[in-house]
Amino acid sequence: MYIPKHFEISDKDEIFAFVEDNAFGQLISNVNGRFFSTHMPFLLSDDKAKIIGHLALQNPQHSELNGQEVLITLQGAHDYISPSWYAAPGVPTWNYQAVHIYGNCTVFTSPAKIQSVVDALTQKYESALPQPWKAQYKASMLGAIVGVEIIISEIECKYKLSQNRSSQDRSQVIEHLKEFGSNELAASMERNEL
Repeated sequence: MYIPKHFEISDKDEIFAFVEDNAFGQLISNVNGRFFSTHMPFLLSDDKAKIIGHLALQNPQHSELNGQEVLITLQGAHDYISPSWYAAPGVPTWNYQAVHIYGNCTVFTSPAKIQSVVDALTQKYESALPQPWKAQYKASMLGAIVGVEIIISEIECKYKLSQNRSSQDRSQVIEHLKEFGSNELAASMERNEL
């Protein structure tokens, strides 16, 4: 990913917090000589060295994943930024936050390991609900998926949040984003003030 210096994020704690909060993304690999992408939720391991998830057994992506270097892309809030929001001249652009994770992938079929991935994903997303669903999976359901584990080799993080603009321009962008209901992006800009 192209990352100009003023948009680059290198703080590991910030990056991993972003990964945890924006863990639905794309697993990109090569299948039959072409790029292939699956949109899916991911789990970051406790030691922050691996990304784990699962694919449907019928998804052709898993057939060539083992041993392949893959790319995972994760994205946060994003929106259009009008140059009319600036005090100084500018051009139309897009503000966003993104993480790219590269790593070597291993496919696994161990029922116990797949069960632990499914349980962890269910726990992560059900715990926010007022009445969490209790996971109950039949063996046949677990047999219809395969696990994937990516050993992280490189992480790139870009927050393009108008850091190249004046504080006045940034404030005006934040206000306009709020007016148009893009509150999450506005909050990210406020948290990442220069």
